[in-house]
Parts: sequence; C-alpha cells; structure tokens
Amino acid sequence: SFTMNTYLFVYDLMQFCGHSWIFTNMIIRFMSFGKDSLADTFYSIGLVMRLCQLLSVLEILHILAGIDKSRLFPRFLQITERIIVLFVVINSQEEVQGKYVVCVLFFLWNLLDVVRYTYNMLARTGIYYLPLTWLNFSLCILLYPLSVLAKAFAICVSLPYFESFGTYSIKLPFPFAFSIYFPYVLKVYLLVLFIGMYFIIQNLFSERKAHLGTSNIKKKRS
Repeated sequence: SFTMNTYLFVYDLMQFCGHSWIFTNMIIRFMSFGKDSLADTFYSIGLVMRLCQLLSVLEILHILAGIDKSRLFPRFLQITERIIVLFVVINSQEEVQGKYVVCVLFFLWNLLDVVRYTYNMLARTGIYYLPLTWLNFSLCILLYPLSVLAKAFAICVSLPYFESFGTYSIKLPFPFAFSIYFPYVLKVYLLVLFIGMYFIIQNLFSERKAHLGTSNIKKKRS
C-alpha cells in the first residue's frame, strides 16, 4: 500500500542518512589525520553506528509482517552478526575499540549500506538505475566475505580481554556448580559465523540472479 511504501521509504532514508554520515565522517577524518584517525574511529562514530544497527532490527519485523519480501533467515543472520560483534564484542571491551580492525569493519559495513539503502529508496519510487542495481547486488558478494573475516578477527583480538577481565563469564554458586566461560562461547560463535556465511552468500547470489537476469532488466527498463 502507499502508506507502507512511504513508511519503508522513510526508514531507508533514515538509514541512508545515518550510514552516509558515518561513511563521510570516516573518509574526512582519514584525509585530515591519516592513520591517527583510525584508533579513535569508535569514539567518533560509535554512537551513530549503534543507533543504525539497532534500527536495522526493524527489518526483521518488516519481513515477519510481510511488507518486505526478503528472505528471513539470511537477513536475520546478517543483522544478528552485526549486533553481536558491535554490542557484545566491541562495545564491551574498551581495549578493542581502538584497534584498526574496528575501522575496517565499519568501513565495509557502511559502504555496503550506503549502496543498499540508496538502491532501496529508489526502488520504492519505481526507479531502477541499472549501474546502481548491478553495484548493489554485486558489491555485497565481494565485500561480505571480507566483513566476515573482519568480524572474526575482531573476535580473536577480543579473546584475551574477555579472558583476563572475565566479562560475561558466569559461575553459579553451589549447589548448581555451573559456569559459562565466555571466550569458549565466542570460539563456538566463530564457527557459526563462517557456517552462516555460506547461507548468506548463497542468498546473495540468488538475489543477484533474480534482479540482474536478462528478463528482469528488460522489465525494469520498460
């Protein structure tokens, strides 16, 4: 309906503005301060990044409500990956926030999202610009595996801090005698991360074929 389409356009616009601000801020800071800007990337843009990622949870609700026709499982994996790495791993360990991998990860996320939300906004209005369509459904196939490697590296870098500080590790008193050693949880999650990458990349190729097939391109042009 017109109302739902307007709502989705406004949502995409908000995400576009947020990610564009982050992406532009990162580039300007790097051009101004060089490598020195990388260490405090999280401190300068972390708040907006967290807001954008929290807002992205709505995309799962959009699919469940039927107003977004994307597949639920791959989108759920992508969103939860970012939420876990950003809020559980990076946000909880101040020592990790200054690592260069955080800057690399944010750069990849925002580059992908600026393209994706630009494409989505135009698609809501019935505009399909072929170079942008190609970029949207091709760039993600190249950059998503790199972002997974960056997430895995961020988790590996954080492990010594989780081990030394005991963050999120739980040890219940007698008579339960039960404990959760969080570094082990993260190591298991690394395996889940790479297994999930297989399903997500498979979905990305499927979406690319659906949107960039010859018949679909002709329809959009007409």
